[in-house]
Amino acid sequence: MKSIFEQQGGTYTMQGDYRLPNLLPPTEEERPIGVWGQRRLNYLKHHRKVLYYNLLTSGKLHSHLADVEEQAQNLFSRLVKEYAEKGGVAEQLKATDQMM
Repeated sequence: MKSIFEQQGGTYTMQGDYRLPNLLPPTEEERPIGVWGQRRLNYLKHHRKVLYYNLLTSGKLHSHLADVEEQAQNLFSRLVKEYAEKGGVAEQLKATDQMM
């Protein structure tokens, strides 16, 4: 007969005569978290505590922060490209007329 913990997907580890529940969140793949991911983490910790703890306990915090970092980097790259096109900045101009 399975316990309620096992019915909900939990597992146990045998330590001598005792069965101890495995309470660690599932491991996530390691993806880089830069400045925007760190800022999102700080925001979640101070202003959205319930969401922070939900992501932390479900094991999805790291992937969430990595997604935020990726989206912010894509947005930044797109904005730089648009500003360069709008300002008429080309590779030839950068090579011949650099601002010091």
